[in-house]
Amino acid sequence: MTDNQVAGFWIRLGANILDGLIVSLPLTIIAGLITGNYENEPISNLIFGLYGILVPVYWNGYTIGKRICGIRIRKFDFLEPPGLGTMLLRNLVAGIVYALTLGIGLIVSIFMVALREDKRSLHDFIAGTEVVYD
Repeated sequence: MTDNQVAGFWIRLGANILDGLIVSLPLTIIAGLITGNYENEPISNLIFGLYGILVPVYWNGYTIGKRICGIRIRKFDFLEPPGLGTMLLRNLVAGIVYALTLGIGLIVSIFMVALREDKRSLHDFIAGTEVVYD
């Protein structure tokens, strides 16, 4: 696969599921053992949020799940890995948009990745990114 081939819905979903199983689940269990709170534990949520923002910045656009699936995030116009500002836009600002639209923005993003030729979602447009095969 070439560096220009965009990643579609299923491979991106698979990478997110792997990140959840490999990173978020152990974090939740460890934090739960420490705090006794296994539901919506704020420390594990914060660490997983930081993981989603910082790891792609320092690991060339990859998270663990994306690396396993052979996909990565890159800047759309410059074809380089995302920086901190880009990832803050992609995760935090997009998260706010999804929350303000009561999840409708997330549903629109799913359809965008599934149906658009360029496979870019709302958070990709907000941050100026795309997800491509490595």
